[in-house]
This record gives sequence, structure tokens and C-alpha cells, in this order.
Amino acid sequence: MPNFSVLKFIDKNLGVSSSVFDTCSSFIPMENLIYLILLISIFPISIQSKVSISISPSTLNKSGDPVQIQWSGVESPSNLDWLGIYSPPNSSHKHFIGYVFLSSSPGWESGSGSVSIPLVNLRSKYSFRIFRWTESEIDDKHHDHDNNPLPGTKHLLASSEELGFSPGRGPEQIHLAFTDQDDEMRVMFVTEDGSERLVRYGEKEEELDQIVAARVARYERKHMCDSPANDSIGWRDPGFIHDAVMTNLQNGSRVYYQVGSESKGWSSIQSFMSRNEDSDETIAFLFGDMGAATPYTTFVRTQDESISTVRWILRDIEALGDKPAFVSHIGDISYARGHSWLWDVFFNQIEPVASKVAYHVCIGNHEYDWPLQPWKPDWASGIYGKDGGGECGVPYSLKFNMPGNSSEPTKANGVPTRNLFYSFNMGSVHFVYISTETNFLKGSRQFSFLERDLESVDRKKTPFVVVQGHRPMYTTSNELRDTPLREKMLHHLEPLFVKNNVTLALWGHVHRYERFCPLKNYTCGSMGVDGEDWEALPVHLVIGMAGQDWQPIWEPRPNHLDVPIFPQPKRSMYRGGEFGYTRLVATKEKLTISYVGNHDGEVHDSVEILASGQVVNGGVGAKFNESVENSRSRNGMLESSFSWYVMGGSILVLGAFIGYIVGFVSHARKSRNNWTPVKTEELQ
Repeated sequence: MPNFSVLKFIDKNLGVSSSVFDTCSSFIPMENLIYLILLISIFPISIQSKVSISISPSTLNKSGDPVQIQWSGVESPSNLDWLGIYSPPNSSHKHFIGYVFLSSSPGWESGSGSVSIPLVNLRSKYSFRIFRWTESEIDDKHHDHDNNPLPGTKHLLASSEELGFSPGRGPEQIHLAFTDQDDEMRVMFVTEDGSERLVRYGEKEEELDQIVAARVARYERKHMCDSPANDSIGWRDPGFIHDAVMTNLQNGSRVYYQVGSESKGWSSIQSFMSRNEDSDETIAFLFGDMGAATPYTTFVRTQDESISTVRWILRDIEALGDKPAFVSHIGDISYARGHSWLWDVFFNQIEPVASKVAYHVCIGNHEYDWPLQPWKPDWASGIYGKDGGGECGVPYSLKFNMPGNSSEPTKANGVPTRNLFYSFNMGSVHFVYISTETNFLKGSRQFSFLERDLESVDRKKTPFVVVQGHRPMYTTSNELRDTPLREKMLHHLEPLFVKNNVTLALWGHVHRYERFCPLKNYTCGSMGVDGEDWEALPVHLVIGMAGQDWQPIWEPRPNHLDVPIFPQPKRSMYRGGEFGYTRLVATKEKLTISYVGNHDGEVHDSVEILASGQVVNGGVGAKFNESVENSRSRNGMLESSFSWYVMGGSILVLGAFIGYIVGFVSHARKSRNNWTPVKTEELQ
């Protein structure tokens, strides 16, 4: 029998009482028993007999369905006890996809509780593990994107059975896009294997008599250019990406479609409105920097407000009825930053919208940037950093397929970066997308494209031109790092915009809304409101307020840099910090773009521009719905009683989206920022 002091030390520090020695020493030599206990203290082996964990159901039908996780028997519960979410189930303890603290469950102090977590199908099973984490084990050097310490995994209390998804459910992550032909629509989706999948479509829901096979592609871990995208923490199998084009679509017709196969299952039947080249009406929903929301905490910050953005846009789409429209997301798409499963979360979140209207994108820093990328001009040494998380544009390039064939080489094992610059017409507007992350200087392929494209616009057919890119040419935020890039944009791109009478220039990156006057070289042009001469100049808008919640401050006063009063320069007509998106409606006579706030779904700012380029109206609370009604009444396409806010689409949205939203909102882990408009005048 060991001496009393040894027993006391083991009892106090390792939790092994002398009674255990009495039992175990009868069949294990005492000397070996002590060594065994000390070994366990160094390399913890969990004893899970007291804590139980169960899940219900054990099989989910589709992405977004919730699983109920229950536990009991947690002794001396702590607010640091946590539940880890793992996929695949054999992932090491540190390679979770997310976690929630047990204290999020009411009554957790009793040692029992439950949480309900909606999950996305990652094409592998899930499992759940409960850990004890103590304050003494907090490691400030091991932290997440927000510098919060990541939970420790030394003390495993319980593990669950595995959770799967039912077979035969059909493909997921369905999203549409225009092609270079007006009578086509592209559809893309993801499956767990590369076997043949089809798209069947037609003008009647009960007669999907047109069939096209989808081509399939995928990327591998070796295609990622660095960590975390190519290491065990960030990498998950992305599945197989299917891509098909529906052709010979009738102008402005409703098309029903379904994707899948007889052997693997079909999706539910979806529908969209095809483009109408005979109509001059244009409707679009535009924003940047949205991301996606997760019902758990993970290695990087996710974007809870993205749910509201999708919800309000879905309301508007449902209210449109049989009118074509599309979505434009100008960079910083999923904010996965090398954590593969966040792409799955993003595509499942946007599917209610992206399966109904074309979803168009341009590349942002969080899709592309990494030191290994080939374009690294000296002036940009502090600009293009590690924001892409080692993805180097690969998921972005394969998960989307935009019009045109633009691409640039990358260091990621020969996989080129695609979807960089392109254009298309929609009604009376010519839309152009550019990349601010790759070479746009005079002499580059992108500059040549932009110059050629802008000069060839038929202004009789499309009197309005809207150019979109990620990093802004103009902003009054205190965004100093991008100053050299903005200078290059002003030098190389602004003359093209002015020369070719670009109507709107839309940018993201800064997570705020800001509208400028008609602008050239930081100087407002006359708008002719008092009868004076005016010049058609581009109106710049920053629209990166769709979800990401990190906000830069506005530019302070030059002589009071430390005083939080941010005067609004004359060129900045409106700016605000509320989450939201913009809605664009145009005919050949007038274009209206409005800023919709997420907290109420109402218009907070709007500007109207005539086909001549003259800005005729702009201000807080301008009536977007009136501009839609007037333009459509003129064409006899919609009765005058139409209203964005009273149509049944608002109710349909809740039915179509309720399961996904309720699950995520009920588990929101961050409180919303209650922003108020910034000061617009310098205080004395």
C-alpha cells in the first residue's frame, strides 16, 4: 500500500480515491496501478459511463432539418462544458466543424439538457461529442477568427451515435445563372457521387418533356494552395458539382424544372422566369459581402444577418409574380476562408432564392487572396493578403459558372481562376462584372475586355450601364489599406467609366451602404436641378452591407483624428450602417435603385437616373414600389394595384423559408448590432 501522502495527492489532483486502490490492487500490482493512473493523467482516456448522449432522429431527410441532441449525467456542470459537432464522424477531437456550449440549454445546471441544431448535408455522417473544458486549460494562443480561445478537447465525457441523411433525396445546392444566350438558363447543383444526373424541364409542371444531361466536375484537396483549405481542419469532401444548360426557352415564360436521376432521386420541382429580350424592363437585387449563418460557433466568424437579407429578397421575388429578375452578389460570397463546409452552408441558405432567379457573382478578396497568387504588384504588397484562407479561388471557380470565358492562372496546381470579368444584357440595362483582385491595369486582358465591352454597348437597346466589382473606387470609410488600389482604379478605370457614360458603379468590401453624387476625380458634377448645364457622370454606390458585421469607421476629421465625429463629405449623399441590399428597377426611360434595410424591409434611400444620365431624384425613403408600378402600368404588364408590401408573396416566403430560418434564428449566438445613422455634420 502506498504512503498516505501519495494517496492524498492522487485523490486531490487526479480524482482517484483510496477506495479505488483497494478494489484495483487486488488484481493489479500497486506499483503498476500508480503508473497507470499517472499515465491517464498525462494522456487522458475518457470514462463515459456516467454521461449519456442521444440524438433524434438518427436520419435527416434534407439539409436544414434539425437534430435534437439530449444529454444527462454531467456532474458538477460548468459553463465551459461544450458539445462538438463532427463530420465525418471519425474526425479527430480538434477537427470539429462547430460547437455549442451546454449552457445554451435551459436548466443545464442540473447536468441534463438538449439543443436542436439544423444541419446541412455534407455528404458524410455526423457525430456529437461532449467535452469538459476548464478555465485553467484556456489557451489564448489557440483562438478563432475573433480571437476567442477555442475549446479544449482533453476531457471527453460522451460520444453520440452517428447521424446520416436519407438516400434518394435528390441533389441539393441548386442555383441558376444566365449564359451568353438570352434563351438559356444554367443550373448547377451538388451530389455525393459523380454518376449521371439529368435536368428535365418544360413550360408545364406536369410535362417536363425536355431533358439535358449535366456535366460533372470536382476539386480535390491537392488543388487548394495552402492551409486551412488543404489541411485537416478546413478540408472536407466538396462532393460533385453538376452543370447543365436549359436551351430554347421562350421569351419571358415560366419554366419548370427538376434535377436528379431515377436511381439517385429527384429534387422537388422548381421554376423560374426566363429572360425576355422583347421587354425593356429590368429588375435586380444587388449586394456584396453577405456570407452565411451557422447555428453553431466555428473557427471563423459567420454572418447571422445574411438570413434576413435572403428572407427579404425572397419576399420581393415572390411578390414579382411572372416577372424575370436576378441577384447580383459582388464578392465575399460565403466567407468560408478555407473551411469547406461553409460553402455548403452558403449554397443551402441561398437555394430558396437561387433556384428561382439567376444568381450572379464576382470575385472578392475572401475567395481569392493568398500570398502565392501570381499578381503581386509592388504597390499592392499590403493589400492582397491571406483573406482567401488558402482557397485561391478554386471553390469559387468551380461552384459558379458565369457567362464569358474569363480566367487567370493561379498557383493552385494548375486550376485557373474563373468568373473574373463578363457582361450581359437584362432588359434596358447592360451589366458588367470586373475583378479587383486580379490585374485590371491598362494593358491587361481585363482592361482590354472592359474597354471593348463598354465601347460596344448599344445605348438604344440598353441605355443604362451598370459596372460592378468588389473593392470600391470611392468610399468615405477609414479604409486606408486599399488606398493604393483606389488610386490605380481612379487612374486606369475611371476614365473608361466617364468616357463611356457608365450609369452606376457598384462596389462591396466596405460593409456599409453609401451613395455618392455623380462623380469624377472626387468632384461632384452638376445635376442640373436648377436649370444649369449638367454632365452625365457615374453614380457610385457601396453596397457591402448584406451580412458581414465587421464595420470600419468613417473618415475622421483631419484635425481631430481621435474624436469620434465623422463629417460627411459633400460627395457622399447618403451613408448608413444598417444591413440590407439594393433593388434595381429600370425601363428605357428611367432607372431606380433603392437601399432596403433588413430591420424593417423598407426603403431607406433611393436614387433615380434618366436614360440621358441625369440624376433627377434621390433621398431617404423614396418609393421603390411606385417606380415599379409606374413602369409596368406604362407597358400594360401589371395592374395598378400592385404593391411590394401587400402581395401574398410575403406570406409565401415564410412558408418556403420558415424551417431554415427558425432553426438558425433560434440558435443565434451573437446579438445584433443596433446601429444608428452616423453624424452627417461636423459638430462644433
